Amino acid sequence: MKEEQSFAAEEQETTAAESQEPVNEAGAAEAQAEEMVDQEQGEIARLTAEAEEHQQRLVRAQADFDNFRRRTQKEKEELAKYASMKLITELVPVIDNFERAMATVPEGTESESFSKGIQMIFRQLESVLNNEGLTAMETVGQPFNPEFHQAIMQVESDEYEEGTVVEEVQKGYMLKDKVLRPAMVKVSS
Repeated sequence: MKEEQSFAAEEQETTAAESQEPVNEAGAAEAQAEEMVDQEQGEIARLTAEAEEHQQRLVRAQADFDNFRRRTQKEKEELAKYASMKLITELVPVIDNFERAMATVPEGTESESFSKGIQMIFRQLESVLNNEGLTAMETVGQPFNPEFHQAIMQVESDEYEEGTVVEEVQKGYMLKDKVLRPAMVKVSS
């Protein structure tokens, strides 16, 4: 009987050892699988973060490009709109001189035809410049605005309120919606 007991005990030990071995192997395999899953999840998180960063960079680069495209388009339009600005700026003193010349025309039959010719040339020049967008400012009687007017003196006036343009010394001009030359004016005080 002793032998049977010892055999039974031995058999139980072997069975217990065999049954413990797969549990340890299964636990180790499970731990290894968990570790791999954690590594893969870490790798997925890293790649996801990297993909999001690249996506943000792409969105920013696209926005920068759109802004650049709009800005250059606006600059092109403005350049086309004000392409004649330099030439017109140089012609404004010529207009002033024409007006001065027409204001000092002497009386007489000989000078009358000459005066008419000068006036026709002046109207033609004025028409061409108006077609390009040049307009003279209306200043007398308007409130003083430093964006459009350059005050050269203040004068007492019973006719106008304080801060109103009383007299225009030199015409001001607008080119489309931009001030080409501010008007030199006298302002009531």
